[in-house]
Amino acid sequence: MDTARYIFAVLIVSWLPPGMLWWLIVHPFVDVWRKIGPRPTLWIMGTLAIAGVIGLTAIRDLLVGPDLGTRYTLVVAAAGLGAITTWIAVIRRRQLTTRILFGVPELDKDNPGTLLTDGIYAHLRHPRYVEVWLGTLAYACFANYLGAWIVWLATGPMLHLVVLLEERELRDRFGGEYEAYMARVPRYLPRLRRG
Repeated sequence: MDTARYIFAVLIVSWLPPGMLWWLIVHPFVDVWRKIGPRPTLWIMGTLAIAGVIGLTAIRDLLVGPDLGTRYTLVVAAAGLGAITTWIAVIRRRQLTTRILFGVPELDKDNPGTLLTDGIYAHLRHPRYVEVWLGTLAYACFANYLGAWIVWLATGPMLHLVVLLEERELRDRFGGEYEAYMARVPRYLPRLRRG
Protein backbone atom coordinates (compact mmCIF):
# COMPACT_ATOMS: atom_id res chain seq x y z
CA MET A 1 0.00 0.00 0.00
CA ASP A 2 2.84 2.42 0.81
CA THR A 3 4.34 2.01 -2.68
CA ALA A 4 0.96 2.61 -4.34
CA ARG A 5 0.37 5.70 -2.19
CA TYR A 6 3.79 7.07 -3.12
CA ILE A 7 3.12 6.47 -6.84
CA PHE A 8 -0.17 8.37 -6.60
CA ALA A 9 1.60 11.25 -4.83
CA VAL A 10 4.26 11.36 -7.56
CA LEU A 11 1.58 11.36 -10.26
CA ILE A 12 -0.15 14.35 -8.67
CA VAL A 13 2.96 16.47 -8.16
CA SER A 14 4.64 15.67 -11.48
CA TRP A 15 1.78 15.29 -14.00
CA LEU A 16 -0.90 17.74 -12.92
CA PRO A 17 1.14 21.00 -12.90
CA PRO A 18 2.32 20.63 -16.54
CA GLY A 19 -1.29 19.88 -17.55
CA MET A 20 -2.51 23.04 -15.86
CA LEU A 21 0.32 25.05 -17.34
CA TRP A 22 -0.69 23.79 -20.82
CA TRP A 23 -4.02 25.60 -20.59
CA LEU A 24 -2.57 28.64 -18.87
CA ILE A 25 -0.25 29.03 -21.85
CA VAL A 26 -2.81 28.22 -24.57
CA HIS A 27 -5.89 30.20 -23.49
CA PRO A 28 -4.40 33.69 -22.99
CA PHE A 29 -2.48 33.48 -26.27
CA VAL A 30 -5.00 31.58 -28.39
CA ASP A 31 -4.73 34.10 -31.25
CA VAL A 32 -0.98 33.45 -31.50
CA TRP A 33 -1.48 29.67 -31.38
CA ARG A 34 -4.16 29.89 -34.09
CA LYS A 35 -1.65 31.59 -36.39
CA ILE A 36 0.82 28.78 -35.73
CA GLY A 37 -1.89 26.14 -36.25
CA PRO A 38 -3.09 23.11 -34.27
CA ARG A 39 -0.40 20.58 -35.18
CA PRO A 40 2.69 22.74 -34.42
CA THR A 41 0.99 24.07 -31.28
CA LEU A 42 0.29 20.56 -30.03
CA TRP A 43 3.90 19.55 -30.74
CA ILE A 44 5.23 22.58 -28.86
CA MET A 45 2.85 22.17 -25.93
CA GLY A 46 3.34 18.41 -25.82
CA THR A 47 7.11 18.85 -25.71
CA LEU A 48 6.80 21.41 -22.91
CA ALA A 49 4.42 19.15 -20.97
CA ILE A 50 6.71 16.12 -21.30
CA ALA A 51 9.72 18.20 -20.27
CA GLY A 52 7.75 19.46 -17.27
CA VAL A 53 6.77 15.94 -16.21
CA ILE A 54 10.36 14.72 -16.57
CA GLY A 55 11.72 17.70 -14.64
CA LEU A 56 9.20 17.40 -11.82
CA THR A 57 9.63 13.63 -11.63
CA ALA A 58 13.38 14.17 -11.21
CA ILE A 59 12.69 16.11 -7.99
CA ARG A 60 9.71 14.01 -6.92
CA ASP A 61 10.94 13.28 -3.39
CA LEU A 62 11.24 16.99 -2.68
CA LEU A 63 7.78 17.64 -4.15
CA VAL A 64 5.81 14.83 -2.50
CA GLY A 65 7.03 15.93 0.93
CA PRO A 66 6.36 14.06 4.14
CA ASP A 67 4.30 10.87 4.17
CA LEU A 68 1.30 11.49 6.42
CA GLY A 69 0.62 7.75 6.69
CA THR A 70 -2.07 5.38 5.57
CA ARG A 71 -5.49 6.46 6.79
CA TYR A 72 -8.18 3.96 5.88
CA THR A 73 -10.95 6.55 6.17
CA LEU A 74 -9.12 8.53 3.48
CA VAL A 75 -8.67 5.37 1.39
CA VAL A 76 -12.45 4.80 1.53
CA ALA A 77 -13.06 8.47 0.66
CA ALA A 78 -10.62 8.11 -2.25
CA ALA A 79 -12.55 5.08 -3.54
CA GLY A 80 -15.85 6.98 -3.39
CA LEU A 81 -14.39 10.07 -5.04
CA GLY A 82 -12.69 7.88 -7.63
CA ALA A 83 -16.03 6.25 -8.47
CA ILE A 84 -17.72 9.64 -8.90
CA THR A 85 -14.79 10.89 -10.99
CA THR A 86 -14.94 7.80 -13.21
CA TRP A 87 -18.71 8.23 -13.66
CA ILE A 88 -18.24 11.87 -14.71
CA ALA A 89 -15.40 10.86 -17.07
CA VAL A 90 -17.47 8.17 -18.78
CA ILE A 91 -20.43 10.51 -19.30
CA ARG A 92 -18.26 13.48 -20.28
CA ARG A 93 -16.30 11.39 -22.78
CA ARG A 94 -19.46 10.96 -24.87
CA GLN A 95 -19.23 14.61 -25.91
CA LEU A 96 -15.67 15.72 -25.15
CA THR A 97 -13.50 13.81 -27.60
CA THR A 98 -9.71 13.64 -27.33
CA ARG A 99 -9.51 16.14 -30.20
CA ILE A 100 -11.60 18.65 -28.24
CA LEU A 101 -9.81 17.83 -24.97
CA PHE A 102 -6.47 18.85 -26.49
CA GLY A 103 -7.99 22.07 -27.83
CA VAL A 104 -7.85 21.41 -31.57
CA PRO A 105 -11.12 23.26 -32.37
CA GLU A 106 -10.04 26.38 -30.49
CA LEU A 107 -6.66 26.31 -32.25
CA ASP A 108 -8.10 25.78 -35.74
CA LYS A 109 -9.38 29.14 -36.99
CA ASP A 110 -10.97 27.49 -40.06
CA ASN A 111 -12.82 24.77 -38.11
CA PRO A 112 -13.82 26.15 -34.69
CA GLY A 113 -16.02 23.18 -33.73
CA THR A 114 -19.43 23.33 -32.11
CA LEU A 115 -20.54 24.35 -28.65
CA LEU A 116 -21.16 21.33 -26.39
CA THR A 117 -24.59 21.72 -24.77
CA ASP A 118 -25.99 18.17 -24.65
CA GLY A 119 -25.58 15.33 -22.18
CA ILE A 120 -23.66 16.31 -19.06
CA TYR A 121 -23.01 19.72 -20.66
CA ALA A 122 -26.74 20.45 -20.33
CA HIS A 123 -26.26 20.31 -16.53
CA LEU A 124 -22.86 21.92 -15.96
CA ARG A 125 -20.55 23.87 -18.22
CA HIS A 126 -17.23 22.41 -17.09
CA PRO A 127 -17.57 18.73 -16.18
CA ARG A 128 -13.97 18.01 -17.18
CA TYR A 129 -12.64 20.48 -14.63
CA VAL A 130 -14.97 19.13 -11.93
CA GLU A 131 -13.64 15.69 -12.84
CA VAL A 132 -10.01 16.86 -12.53
CA TRP A 133 -10.66 18.56 -9.18
CA LEU A 134 -12.46 15.54 -7.69
CA GLY A 135 -9.91 13.14 -9.19
CA THR A 136 -7.05 15.12 -7.69
CA LEU A 137 -8.82 15.04 -4.33
CA ALA A 138 -9.23 11.27 -4.67
CA TYR A 139 -5.52 10.87 -5.43
CA ALA A 140 -4.57 13.14 -2.51
CA CYS A 141 -6.82 11.21 -0.11
CA PHE A 142 -5.30 7.90 -1.17
CA ALA A 143 -1.69 9.13 -1.27
CA ASN A 144 -1.85 11.23 1.91
CA TYR A 145 1.45 12.98 1.27
CA LEU A 146 1.79 16.67 2.08
CA GLY A 147 2.80 17.56 -1.49
CA ALA A 148 -0.31 15.87 -2.88
CA TRP A 149 -2.52 17.91 -0.55
CA ILE A 150 -0.76 21.15 -1.51
CA VAL A 151 -1.23 20.42 -5.22
CA TRP A 152 -4.91 19.62 -4.60
CA LEU A 153 -5.37 22.92 -2.74
CA ALA A 154 -3.76 24.79 -5.63
CA THR A 155 -5.84 22.88 -8.19
CA GLY A 156 -9.12 24.67 -7.35
CA PRO A 157 -7.90 28.23 -7.96
CA MET A 158 -5.82 27.16 -10.96
CA LEU A 159 -8.76 25.36 -12.57
CA HIS A 160 -10.97 28.37 -11.94
CA LEU A 161 -8.44 30.61 -13.69
CA VAL A 162 -8.34 28.18 -16.63
CA VAL A 163 -12.16 28.21 -16.72
CA LEU A 164 -12.29 32.02 -16.79
CA LEU A 165 -9.78 32.10 -19.66
CA GLU A 166 -11.64 29.35 -21.51
CA GLU A 167 -15.00 31.08 -21.07
CA ARG A 168 -13.54 34.28 -22.50
CA GLU A 169 -12.33 32.33 -25.53
CA LEU A 170 -15.70 30.55 -25.90
CA ARG A 171 -17.56 33.90 -25.79
CA ASP A 172 -15.25 35.18 -28.52
CA ARG A 173 -15.77 32.04 -30.60
CA PHE A 174 -19.53 31.46 -30.12
CA GLY A 175 -20.84 34.90 -29.09
CA GLY A 176 -24.49 35.07 -28.06
CA GLU A 177 -24.90 31.30 -28.23
CA TYR A 178 -22.37 30.90 -25.42
CA GLU A 179 -23.82 33.83 -23.46
CA ALA A 180 -27.26 32.15 -23.53
CA TYR A 181 -25.69 28.83 -22.53
CA MET A 182 -23.92 30.53 -19.59
CA ALA A 183 -27.22 32.04 -18.45
CA ARG A 184 -29.02 28.70 -18.30
CA VAL A 185 -26.30 26.20 -17.25
CA PRO A 186 -24.26 26.52 -14.04
CA ARG A 187 -20.47 26.47 -14.16
CA TYR A 188 -19.55 23.66 -11.73
CA LEU A 189 -22.51 22.26 -9.79
CA PRO A 190 -25.72 21.10 -11.44
CA ARG A 191 -28.96 22.62 -10.21
CA LEU A 192 -31.18 20.39 -8.14
CA ARG A 193 -34.50 19.75 -9.82
CA ARG A 194 -37.64 20.59 -7.92
CA GLY A 195 -40.73 18.46 -7.88
